[in-house]
Amino acid sequence: MTHDSTPNAAPPRLWDISQTLRTNLPVWPGDTPFAARRTWDMGAGSPVNVSAFEASTHAGTHADAPLHYAAAGAASADVDLTPYLGPCRVVDARMCGAVIEADFVERLGALPPRVLFRTYDAFPHGAWRSDFATVSAAAIAGLARRRVRLVGLDSPSLDPEDSKTMDAHQAVLAADMRILEGLVLDEVPPGDYELIALPLKLEGLDAAPVRAVLRETGR
Repeated sequence: MTHDSTPNAAPPRLWDISQTLRTNLPVWPGDTPFAARRTWDMGAGSPVNVSAFEASTHAGTHADAPLHYAAAGAASADVDLTPYLGPCRVVDARMCGAVIEADFVERLGALPPRVLFRTYDAFPHGAWRSDFATVSAAAIAGLARRRVRLVGLDSPSLDPEDSKTMDAHQAVLAADMRILEGLVLDEVPPGDYELIALPLKLEGLDAAPVRAVLRETGR
């Protein structure tokens, strides 16, 4: 009788690309700050700790629902989960400057159904920055032509902070794509992964926090 002495293969590596929801989390100017409080403390007659929190639906790492940018769009509880799971590419877009344009997307060639753009050298965990990078509507259209179903980035929005027309979001709407914003991609090498980023099932709401994870592939 022989025995296989080959050690068990290590499990695929995971990258947690989510912000930590916490007190003093930077949020969109004028939006609801994150706050938490303990409602029950272990001891004094309580066998458990229980807490409550308040937050914007767009706090930290989140998935915009179509309701965010279309009056009749689907709410977070009603979106198809398929776009949030599956093959994904992380693209280093730091060389693009203020806007990721269509010509940059053209140079990427064939793409998997999910694309995440890194735009920060180092994610600004401690302070809100209004000068974040965005994505042009033409770049969104270029992704849609490549059958991309979800676009994500580390900045807080596809569109500029002062936009009133939300051109990139409207291009996403026209292509029936989905959006992740506020990702943390500092430690993730560019390349292909499996994305797992399910939005909370929030009835009637325009966005939802996600615990976004990338899992290495190829094992």
